[in-house]
Amino acid sequence: MDLDQLSDADVVALPLDRLAMIVLSHMDRTNEWNTYNFLNDQHNRGRQDAARRACAEAVNWLLSRGLISHGHPTQNHSEAMFITRKGREALASGLASTLALERLSTDLHPSLERVRSQFLLGEYELAAFAALREVEIRVRELAGEPNTEIGVLLQRKAWNPKSGPLADPELDGGERAAVADLFAGAIGTFKNPPSHRQVDYGDPAEASEIVLLADLLLSPDPPTASA
Repeated sequence: MDLDQLSDADVVALPLDRLAMIVLSHMDRTNEWNTYNFLNDQHNRGRQDAARRACAEAVNWLLSRGLISHGHPTQNHSEAMFITRKGREALASGLASTLALERLSTDLHPSLERVRSQFLLGEYELAAFAALREVEIRVRELAGEPNTEIGVLLQRKAWNPKSGPLADPELDGGERAAVADLFAGAIGTFKNPPSHRQVDYGDPAEASEIVLLADLLLSPDPPTASA
C-alpha cells in the first residue's frame, strides 16, 4: 500500500502500527532523510490537519521503536533521520519481531532477564525453552525436590492437589487441580519438546507469548515462596 494513494480518511482510519510501516516504506522509496521535510511534503500535497497529525504520530512511533533514528551521519539538520538496521529488517520481514519485542518490554521476573537477551538476538526457540526451564528450576527449589525430579512429573508432584508441597490449602480441590494442570501443561507443551527435538518458532510472537507465560507462572512466586 502506497502512502501517496491513500486518502486522508484512509490515513486517519489505519491502525498506527500499520500506518507507520506504510510511512517507513514511503521514506525508503523516496530516500527521505528528514522528518520535517516528510511532514511538510504531506502538507504541500494537501493533506488535512487530522491526516498530517496521524502521519506525525506514525513518525514518532517509528522513532520510539528504533525503526528510524535522528542523527543522520552525513547531515547536521536537527530533523535529519535514517532508516535503522532494525527498520530495514522490518521492511524486509514485517513487524512480527518488533511487536514481539514490544510484548517483552514489560518488567519480567528477574530470572528471565537473560531470556530477554536471547530474544533480542533472535534466538526465539532458546528463549522459549529457557523461560520454561526457569519455571521448572523455581518449582523444584520451592518444593525442595532434588535435581533428578524434572518435567511434567515434577510439576504433578509439586502441585498435587492432595499432597503437593506447593498446593495452596486455601483453594478448593478443583482449583488446586487446575493449578497443577496449568504448570504441567506449560512444561509438557513448551519446555519438554525442545528438549528432545528441534522446534522452530518461526513466529516470534508465539515465542514471546511463551516467555510471558513463564513470567506469569513465576510472578508472583507460588504461595509457599515466603514460607
